[in-house]
Amino acid sequence: MGKLTTHVLDTASGNPAQGVRIRLYLAGAMIKETTTNHDGRCDNPLIVNPLPGEYEIVFSMGDYFRAQGVVSPFLNEIPVRFLIEDGRSYHVPLACSPFAYSTYRGS
Repeated sequence: MGKLTTHVLDTASGNPAQGVRIRLYLAGAMIKETTTNHDGRCDNPLIVNPLPGEYEIVFSMGDYFRAQGVVSPFLNEIPVRFLIEDGRSYHVPLACSPFAYSTYRGS
């Protein structure tokens, strides 16, 4: 049984990013909305047994950084688009500062 998970790290502070709004889309249709917890993770997988297709996770980092006192963050909404072609688990973390980000397929 595969699942899709994520977590967010605030690389400017070196801490997990709590309270980040996350939206998950499949083929352009929103299928879930959630926020990160104290550990920068979602309390539950974004999806269990994902269907094959093109997914997009949108991280609302502008709101998060403004709440942290950053007056004018460069990054606002960060979309990460990827394909799932099998029933395996996918972990899509985001490491982010107000001015740069990185993501990868984790395990």
